[in-house]
Amino acid sequence: MNSKMQESAFPEVRTLAERVFNQLQDAIVRGELAPGTKITEPGLSQTYGISRGPLREAMRRLETHRLIERVPHVGARVVKLSMQELLELFDVREAMESMAARLAARNMSSEEIAGIREVLALHERQADLQSGEAYYQREGDLDFHYRIVLGSHNRMLMTILCDDLYYLVRLYRTQFSANGTRPQRAFVEHHRIVDAIEAGDEELAELLMRRHVSASRENVAERYTAVLEAEQVPMPPIQRTSS
Repeated sequence: MNSKMQESAFPEVRTLAERVFNQLQDAIVRGELAPGTKITEPGLSQTYGISRGPLREAMRRLETHRLIERVPHVGARVVKLSMQELLELFDVREAMESMAARLAARNMSSEEIAGIREVLALHERQADLQSGEAYYQREGDLDFHYRIVLGSHNRMLMTILCDDLYYLVRLYRTQFSANGTRPQRAFVEHHRIVDAIEAGDEELAELLMRRHVSASRENVAERYTAVLEAEQVPMPPIQRTSS
């Protein structure tokens, strides 16, 4: 293939890789591909009907975003954090997102604040939130926490929270944080954080975000503990009936 033909092919490859990356990361975040699930190129290639080139690019991105990991003698699998790793992740999130909220109270423009209120208005109309079953946020600009970090105007925080850790945090936040009364309480807490940011109250914004993430941490830990315990419970023996 000459260079001109290669150039014309690259956009298509990138488009396919982007599509597959989005499909896979959404499946992982929603739990359709459960933590620890082994994934193979032939299997994914068959499922999504694409060649190995775009698939490998998509898998490299998933690995970069910490959603899949390579395990010696096992291959690639969906990441599965230990309880200790999960708690450490939320400790980092609590410290950095509370800092982001403080900086957002200092730096966010009125247009940015109006934009985040529009996002919350969209969330309020979601069926899962209205029913109290969950509080699922789409990624990027439709994610409350993502918008707060952008509003900090701190590039280092953006790199760490919107690139390095974003998808991993989103995975556990989505699968394990929304149950019982937590979805509605989390939504109310979001509004209070924005109120503090709009008032320019840096200390209050930081405090409210710290409490918000801490509550999420406790909820996630409780639910994840239940999942881990369920995985360790042996199945009862099959009762055989006489013929």
